[in-house]
Amino acid sequence: MKKDKSTVYDCHIIKLSQIESATGKITSVSSTLDVPFDIKRVYYLYDIPGGEKRGGHAHKRLEQVIVAASGSFDVLLDDGQIKKSINLNLPGYGLRIRPGIWRELVNFSSGAVVIAVASLIYDEEDYIRDYQEFIKFKTAILPKAE
Repeated sequence: MKKDKSTVYDCHIIKLSQIESATGKITSVSSTLDVPFDIKRVYYLYDIPGGEKRGGHAHKRLEQVIVAASGSFDVLLDDGQIKKSINLNLPGYGLRIRPGIWRELVNFSSGAVVIAVASLIYDEEDYIRDYQEFIKFKTAILPKAE
């Protein structure tokens, strides 16, 4: 038996591969090469109205990397005890978010585009959308992973 011990310190910026030429830059993201997991889903957010928030949930098993493909925004991370804010504004870098971390995306610049690569396909059962349920999840004793 063990508690979910992921913390905001397990979430960090990773540099993505980048090729630069006179005609511009290209960044590719490959499973297990650029991100530390197999990519099962890619999605993007755009046309986000000023003052809006995105996220506001945690995942039980899903891991992801979030990239500011255009513009900027802040990612608020919360592990139930410690909170941390990270600004994303460079498309050659992504934020790795581990399972068991509450996240909110805020302060979007005009024209911001968010790209996310995820370790699992969409599964509503993996989401924790209520903050009090998240706190219960973080403090519950979970079966040991095999």
